[in-house]
Amino acid sequence: MPWRYIRNVHIALIGCGKMGAALAEAWDNSRLTSRIDIVEPSDLPISSPHMHHFRQIADMAEARMTPDIVVIAVKPALVSKVCDQLARFLPDSVPVVSIAAGMTLGTLQKSFPAGQPLIRAMPNTPARIGKGITVAVTKPDIFVTQMHLAHAALAPTGAVEWVEDESLMDAVTAVSGSGPAYIFYMIECLVKAGLEAGLPHELASRLARQTMIGAGALAEADSHTPPDILRQNVTSPGGTTEAGLSVLMDGRWQKILQDSVIKAQTRSRELSH
Repeated sequence: MPWRYIRNVHIALIGCGKMGAALAEAWDNSRLTSRIDIVEPSDLPISSPHMHHFRQIADMAEARMTPDIVVIAVKPALVSKVCDQLARFLPDSVPVVSIAAGMTLGTLQKSFPAGQPLIRAMPNTPARIGKGITVAVTKPDIFVTQMHLAHAALAPTGAVEWVEDESLMDAVTAVSGSGPAYIFYMIECLVKAGLEAGLPHELASRLARQTMIGAGALAEADSHTPPDILRQNVTSPGGTTEAGLSVLMDGRWQKILQDSVIKAQTRSRELSH
């Protein structure tokens, strides 16, 4: 069955921090799920009639309701322990998706039988409102139906891209996984620049936030227009935008972004060891 037509999925979510909660909220707002089992030692930040809270994996296992798919959303240091616990009761036909940064398919495989369908994915926090993007990679021996199920589980969060080369995932993590934080920081910087230019704080904040929202919406609406053309469309020769860009495009900003991505990529690689 194509992923678009998959419904009534029973999903188990292990971990309900910021990213886990974003996924759960996206699932709850979709037509995909019939039941969401959430394993989280703390109280849940969200609630819904579809969500069932367990404090430990063992508690979920005792309920004897096997999920159709499991998503692991805990910190990287806890992934191996979680996988070991899941492997004790989970059938080897159930897909397991890990969204933990740096956790390779090889690391996941150490806990599960050889035939377990394993997927490594990297979503981002706009998933909560269905505006995220997730990149995923899986083992070559996965069944098409299992891959479709994994795609269906990720699709309510936004766009989904699949890659065949797992080594790309560290760069993906650095660009789109961490990317929303870069954008939010840019909003912070634009607010501070507005304050320095004499704007009241509330107005500077609204201007910076809505400008970023509007620019992102325009980039989405004109998705076939390259970003350099969108930039040029704002820039009149000899105008104010050109004057501002003369500073922003002197090479330092590009270098800073490149260094940021490389630093995050390196950290993602470190987490896999």
